Amino acid sequence: MASNRHLGRIIALQTLYEYDFRRDLGDSSADLNEILARNLDRYNEKIDDKTFVEKLVRGVAKSAKELDTKLAPVAPEWPLNQIALIDHELLRMATYELSKMAKLVPPKVVINEAVELAKSFGSENSSRFINGVLGTLWRQMNGEEKTK
Repeated sequence: MASNRHLGRIIALQTLYEYDFRRDLGDSSADLNEILARNLDRYNEKIDDKTFVEKLVRGVAKSAKELDTKLAPVAPEWPLNQIALIDHELLRMATYELSKMAKLVPPKVVINEAVELAKSFGSENSSRFINGVLGTLWRQMNGEEKTK
């Protein structure tokens, strides 16, 4: 199941990245449902928890502004519109899982998965950045650290 969820997160990341990338370029034909269906179909034989992927993708897309509001104060020296899109998508996905899917996946797993995806898809420093932001966010969500 864990590797299935890992693949599911890769599919979710690819879907959200393509959707936002195309929208940022002004592509009005970008359709989240079409992109998601295509990406799920590509891995149809290897993934059996499609519901997890669909919930994650649609949840992140629907809650993007809310997620950004949670993320912005955590790393004020790195405005969200200035970080790489792949890192932004990873932060949104993990923040959504931490805040809306906490009963499905333990927080340490969510953060570790985001860090691993950052190592695979981000820049050289992405994994440390993702780990720091999500660690701080999780501590704040649990009252262990005061917001700045």
